[in-house]
Amino acid sequence: MALTAKQATARVNTLYAELKTRRGPVDKRERYFKGDQPLCYASPEFRRFHGERFEGWSDNWCGVVGSAAPELTEFASIHLGEDADDLSSDERVLLRDWNINDGQSKSSQGFLSGAVTSRSFAMVWGNRDDEPVLTWEHASQVIVAYWADGSQRDQLKAWVEDDKEFATYFAEDLVWKFERPKSISSYASSGLVLPASFASDGGWSPRQAASDDTWPLPNPLGVLPIVEFPNRPLLGDGPISDIEGTMAGQDAANLMWAYLFGAADYASMPARVVMGQEPPKVPILDANGQKVGEAPIDIEQLTRGRMLWLTGQNTTIGQWDSAKLDVFTGVIDTLVKHIGAQTKTPLNYLGALSNVNGETLDGLRTPLHMKVRDGHKHLSGPQRETFRRMALVRGNTAVAEACRTAVIGWKNPETSSDAATSDAALKDKQIGWSDAGILERRYGMGQQEIDKELQRRIEQTSSDPIIGAARALTGGAGAPAGGL
Repeated sequence: MALTAKQATARVNTLYAELKTRRGPVDKRERYFKGDQPLCYASPEFRRFHGERFEGWSDNWCGVVGSAAPELTEFASIHLGEDADDLSSDERVLLRDWNINDGQSKSSQGFLSGAVTSRSFAMVWGNRDDEPVLTWEHASQVIVAYWADGSQRDQLKAWVEDDKEFATYFAEDLVWKFERPKSISSYASSGLVLPASFASDGGWSPRQAASDDTWPLPNPLGVLPIVEFPNRPLLGDGPISDIEGTMAGQDAANLMWAYLFGAADYASMPARVVMGQEPPKVPILDANGQKVGEAPIDIEQLTRGRMLWLTGQNTTIGQWDSAKLDVFTGVIDTLVKHIGAQTKTPLNYLGALSNVNGETLDGLRTPLHMKVRDGHKHLSGPQRETFRRMALVRGNTAVAEACRTAVIGWKNPETSSDAATSDAALKDKQIGWSDAGILERRYGMGQQEIDKELQRRIEQTSSDPIIGAARALTGGAGAPAGGL
C-alpha cells in the first residue's frame, strides 16, 4: 500500500533522527583517520602548561590501520550461471556499465570510507537513456532501514547545500523529495521557538526538480536503489569500524609523545631548586616610579622557568639530572604493537619491525590477508545487489535474477615476488587448475583481462611455426590453443 505524504514525512523524520545520531561517531572516526586527534588522558596540570603546545600534532596510526585492509580489497569479476570461465555477453554488459561509471575508483573510496566509518552505500539509478548511473554514498548522508527478517524497508539520503537541507526518501514504489531551510524554526502553541525537528512535519516541504514530471516520483526499479556495504558486521550488532579500538590506543600513544616532548624540553637545561628562602617579590611602583609596595612573583612563572622555590631554615641550591626519554619510547613501542595485534595490522606496516626475511614478512601479513578474505564474504552480497540494480535499470529482469546468485571474484590480497607467483602458478597447473583460474587466483586478473590474455595465447599458438608443423604431421591435431 502506497504511503501518504504525511506518512512519508513521518518516516523521513524517524530515519533522519537515527542518521543524526550516527553522524557524531562517523565524524570522530574520520577525524582520527586524518590525524585530527585531540590530546586525551592528560592531567589538568599538564594541560594547563602544555595543552596548546601539542594541539596540532599526532602520531597517526589510525590512518595506517584504516587503510590496511581496503588497500587489498578490489573487485575482480562477476560470473552468472554455472559457466565460471567464459565471459558471457550479459557479464560483458554488466562490467561495461561498471567501468563506464568508474566502479573500481568509486568502490575503492567506498571500501576505505566503510572501513573507517563502519559502512558505505552504493546507489544505482538510471539516466534518460535508461543506462545505469552508479554513485557511492557517505555514511553521514544515507541510512537504510530493515524489517525483522533482514530485508530492506526504506531508505533516506539527506544532505546540506548552502542554506538548505535536502532529503530524498525511497520506498519500493515511490520516491519522495523534500527540502527545508537549514535554520528553520517553528512556533509551539505556547509561543516558544522550537527547532524544526520538533515540528510535526519536521519543517519539510515538497521538492520537485524541473526534470521531475510528478511529486512523488514513481520508482521504476521496483526495488530500493541503495545497497549498504557493511564493514565486518557483528551478528545482532551491525557493522564495526576498523579503527574503533585503535583510537583509544592512539590517544595513549599521543599522550606519551607529549610527555616525551615535555620532558625533552625540560631536560634541555638543568632544573633548579632553591631551598630555605622566601620566593622573590616584584616591586609595585606608582605613577612617578616610586616603590609603594611588593607583590609575590607568580609561582607558575618560576615553574615554567625550570625553578622550584622551597622555604626552610637553611638555604641550599640543587638541580635534577636530565630525564631518560627512552622510557617513553618503550611504552609507545608497546602500544603500537598492541594496536597491530588487535587490528591484524602487520608490524612492518607500523614500523615496529625491520631486517626480517621474506618468509617472516609473509607470516606477519597472514592475519591481514585472512581479515581481507573474511571481509569479502560480507561485501559479495552487496556487490551482487549492485549489479542486480544495474540490470534492472536496463530492464533485463533475467540478468537481474541471475545476479542474485552470481559468483563475485576479488583480487587476491596476498602479495609475493614474481618468482614465487610463477612457481605457485606452475604447481596449480600441475594439479589441474584451469588457465583462467590460475590467472585470476595468482595474478589477480579480472575476467576481461583473463579473456584478453587467453586470446593472445590463441593468436600466439596459431602463428607458431613449430605448432603448425606439429599439426600438419598429426593431420591437423596439435597442442590446444591457449594454455600456460
